[in-house]
Amino acid sequence: MRLLIVNPNMTQAVTDRCVAEARRVARPGTEVAGVTATFGISIVSTEAEHAVAGHAALELLAEHGGDCDAAVVAMSFDAGVAAGRRLLAVPVLGITGAALHAACLVGRRFGMIVSGRMSVPMYLDLLDASGLRERMAGMEVVEVGSVAAYLDHGALLEALGQAAGRLAERPEIEAIVLCGAATAGMASALQPGVAVPLIDGVAAATVLAEALVGLGVRPRVPMRALAAGQAPVGLGPGLQGRLGG
Repeated sequence: MRLLIVNPNMTQAVTDRCVAEARRVARPGTEVAGVTATFGISIVSTEAEHAVAGHAALELLAEHGGDCDAAVVAMSFDAGVAAGRRLLAVPVLGITGAALHAACLVGRRFGMIVSGRMSVPMYLDLLDASGLRERMAGMEVVEVGSVAAYLDHGALLEALGQAAGRLAERPEIEAIVLCGAATAGMASALQPGVAVPLIDGVAAATVLAEALVGLGVRPRVPMRALAAGQAPVGLGPGLQGRLGG
């Protein structure tokens, strides 16, 4: 199968991390390709930036998703995932949503490690949309002051390890979700030192995407839009074609 990793942020280094982690856990025969937004925000941390990232995600899905068997949106807040499921006729997953549901298969309650206090409300919104707020037993916030700090692999790995240790001490937490595309691959690096299972969003989304393709699951065919047949204006050709059909 062909899996498309979509990064609606403009940071190629994050895309590269996500593709590497997806390839590490993918089954033999799964081809993984990654694409990065060409407009928008380098790293999303606010609601306004999230809205822009949703547009970028749809542009990437429309342009590159035509020959994929499944797609994964690799950013913290799953921007554009719900809309993408109405755009492509294949499974579209977000890394945080996939990790949250994977954590629920491990235990009754889970903890989350997120980056930046400013982003906490968006994570809570995502939990509400997933119906999983009540199963989240604790959240640790790793504060980052800049894009450079967010991409500092060593410093972020150390901070995540300390946060995971604090959550793992709580007996009610049976799994821990590491949020954020930049954390791709860090769960496997930290796991030997943490007693509670650590869930990586990219790894979870990759494996779940393969499972959905294996099950033959396809999104529900959307109803005809009111503006169908009237060409949109100012969009990329791929997205304009899909929305104007």
